[in-house]
Amino acid sequence: MRILAAVLLFAFGAAHAAWPEKPIRFVVPSAPGGSPDVLMRILAQQLSVQLGVPFVIDNKPGASYVPGTMDIVRAPPDGYTLGYGNIVSLAINYSLLQKVPYLVERDLTLVSNCVNVFNMLAVSNDLPVRTVPELIEYARKNPGKLTNGSSGNGTTGHLGGELFKMMTGISMVHAPYKGSPQAINDLMAGRIQVMFDNVPSIGPHVKAGKVRGLGVSSLVRAAQFPQIPAIAESVPGYQTNAWGGVIGPAGLPPEIVKRLSLEIRKALAAPEVAERYRVLDTEPDGSGPEAFAELVRRETRKWGDVVSRSGAKVD
Repeated sequence: MRILAAVLLFAFGAAHAAWPEKPIRFVVPSAPGGSPDVLMRILAQQLSVQLGVPFVIDNKPGASYVPGTMDIVRAPPDGYTLGYGNIVSLAINYSLLQKVPYLVERDLTLVSNCVNVFNMLAVSNDLPVRTVPELIEYARKNPGKLTNGSSGNGTTGHLGGELFKMMTGISMVHAPYKGSPQAINDLMAGRIQVMFDNVPSIGPHVKAGKVRGLGVSSLVRAAQFPQIPAIAESVPGYQTNAWGGVIGPAGLPPEIVKRLSLEIRKALAAPEVAERYRVLDTEPDGSGPEAFAELVRRETRKWGDVVSRSGAKVD
């Protein structure tokens, strides 16, 4: 029996030592063209080069990232289905939704947080405001007449708007979409007036003059938009950070987790990835499983407090 067990253990280890031997499906629980999709495609392309197998992006948008995350949860823990987990799916959902069908610590493997992305507050060109103070004044004079579109319930675009409302005392109606592109289209058309969205997805439209950028959600100005102030310059202490990284189903073998974490850190340091992230005002991270887990715990507490105080809730 001992010999058989040793043989099986050796065979198991040898099988995983050969990983990866075929394409890896990478689930992104948001729409194509949105910030998570853009950033993970950049990373996946570099990981494909390093690991020698294709990374096939599989977009599963909608419903606060739950369907896409459950796709990862249900996958076999063999390293051939990975995905994107972020501030929404791993932290915010637990205070915002009535029921979340997965538990991070039970159903998922945290591999590495990869990116930190700040938001930009943008408005329709039709709205007669050009600064954050002017937006606050307009909202106070027109209570409930502004609609804040977001890429979905529970996103930092949604809760960033709720935090802004709490800190300024204004009123806006939240309109959740199934992804950033749809909401941005309506912002450009003037069907919604306000949007808090990740800089990588809203930034190009601001540069093109299709919408008007008023402020960024970092405490300092964004490198690619030095002319746009931090929201905190008008609303002291305001800050949101949309982080996200690589996750897998529970039970992912430790040797695969270790290899992936090292390869991700290497990929984020690659000059071509670092430059593309810099242009998108995205901070690479590369922290390992333990630091990723601590980030999830800390952010779950923080946004739970925001949801509780703002009264935001999704059935």
